[in-house]
Amino acid sequence: MNILPSGILLKNVEIWWQDETRIGQQGSLTRLWAIKGTRPRAVRQQQFLNAYLFGAVCPAHNKGAAIASPYANTAAMNEHLLEISSQVATGKHAVVIMDRAGWHTAKKLLVPKNITLMPLPPYSPELNPEEKPWYWLKQHHLANRTFKSVEEIINAACDAWNDFVNQPELIKSMCNVEWAKI
Repeated sequence: MNILPSGILLKNVEIWWQDETRIGQQGSLTRLWAIKGTRPRAVRQQQFLNAYLFGAVCPAHNKGAAIASPYANTAAMNEHLLEISSQVATGKHAVVIMDRAGWHTAKKLLVPKNITLMPLPPYSPELNPEEKPWYWLKQHHLANRTFKSVEEIINAACDAWNDFVNQPELIKSMCNVEWAKI
């Protein structure tokens, strides 16, 4: 982890929240509408293909950055940090707040110059508002579905994320926390 570089003014800092989720064939089941007295059927796969969606949001500026990967590892995290870096406004510096997954603290992690990583305390997922969009994505886009391949899972995850970030009011309402404002 690195420390906020000297000379960075607080007014030039963007706070980003980062997390990742697994999406796969053994997905979520959600409630279904059905005629009273009938029993709705929901498909649930038994196979084990999955992929990971790495996502980050900056609720103060209503923007997000994500990548989908077949693996959750340091290489995928490096790609995700590059994607976040590309979304940080020119002249700004991002503080990316995240949990302490192994690939977040790996020695081979390449942190771009316009990003500082800030770990959350151990065992505290409730402090990371980036957890909330995963529930929304799974409930609105990824539940009660079947997937034939990892590529199909990745495409569905990307479509779900793009729908989420194209609704900036969702980013602000789900991920804005009063105690983390500059």
